[in-house]
Parts: sequence; structure tokens; C-alpha cells
Amino acid sequence: MRRVHAAETGLELEVIVVDDASTDGSRELLQQLEQEGKVKAFYHPHNQGKGAAVQRALREATGDILLIQDADLEYDPEDYPRLLRPILNGRSKVVYGSRFIGEHKAMYFWHSLGNRFVTLLTNVLYDTTLTDMETCYKVATADVMKRVRLTSPRWGFDPEMTAKILKTGNRIYEVPISYTGREFEEGKKISWRDAFVVMATLIRCRFLP
Repeated sequence: MRRVHAAETGLELEVIVVDDASTDGSRELLQQLEQEGKVKAFYHPHNQGKGAAVQRALREATGDILLIQDADLEYDPEDYPRLLRPILNGRSKVVYGSRFIGEHKAMYFWHSLGNRFVTLLTNVLYDTTLTDMETCYKVATADVMKRVRLTSPRWGFDPEMTAKILKTGNRIYEVPISYTGREFEEGKKISWRDAFVVMATLIRCRFLP
């Protein structure tokens, strides 16, 4: 929260945090931050997944531009100005931060290969030229973000959001970001099995109404 609030954007900041039934003391810290007026926190009674948490946050947000920030800080809030600039300048309504065109800590080879494969599949299916479909830095104007009806509660969330944004006719603007990925011993959870969920979601969203 300190790093999010320290980001220099020149804009009024509304920070929404969704606690997805954590058991590590995060809830107590959030309640303290709420009392200090630094966040608006919402609490799930049981774990539902990242997709469900982000969908809750999008419903509760009141701002004009919505930016998704994962809590593990693999992505650096200092990149906010870079992510917001194309929207503020009127170049695009949707901006993704790409880990592959900016400075970054080297990823696991198989994670990188898997990411590039699902990004290629996205480009083929949706006639685009993204470099990082699975990025967690997805930014869009509220009218675009709230127009996209999301249903995937877990790992299918990122491809579903990308697919449905592209199907609205909005082209995605990419900017380079820095990235410091976690190791497995630090809590990294995604595995090769999740690639099948991503691929199935991309295909389903492409060919079903």
C-alpha cells in the first residue's frame, strides 16, 4: 500500500483491495488501513480465486480509469505514469504493460515459453500483435472495463478479459514495464497445467457468443 500511494500519477487515487479469505493476517492490516482512510476493502467469506477478486473490485470501483495491481508486487507501481499516459493522451482506451519489452528479472524458461505460446494463440485467434497477453498490468477506461462481462473466477480471468476486450473492437496499447517475478519458494503458484485453462478460455471466447 505504501508503494501504491507513493506512485506519482497526478490523479486522485482510489485504492480498492479485495481480501479473498486470507488467513495470514492481511485482513487485520486492511482493517487498520480502512480506519486510516487509505483503502476501501472488501472481504470474501471463502476463497474464490483471483478472477473473482478482480471482478469484485471492478464492480466496486468508481474511478474513470481502472488499473489492476497484484498484491505480490512482482509489478512495480512506479510504472503507473507510463501505463496511464496513452489513456490520458487519448491514444487508446486500453493499455497493457508488457514484461517482454521492458527490463525484467529472468523468468523460468518454461514459464516464458508458455506465456509466449498463449500470447501467440491470442494473436492468431483475435488478429492482434500483443507481446504479453498474460500480463497482470491491465489498464482501461471504466466504460470499457465495466462493459466486459467476466465470469472466470480463477486462472481463466486474464485470457477472458483480453479476449472480450478485443471482441469489443478496442485495440490494446502496450508499454514496457519492469518485472520482478517470484520464485516457487516465495509463493509462486501457476504451473504448466494452467496453460490448458488459458487456451480453453481463449478458444471458448473466440467462437462462442
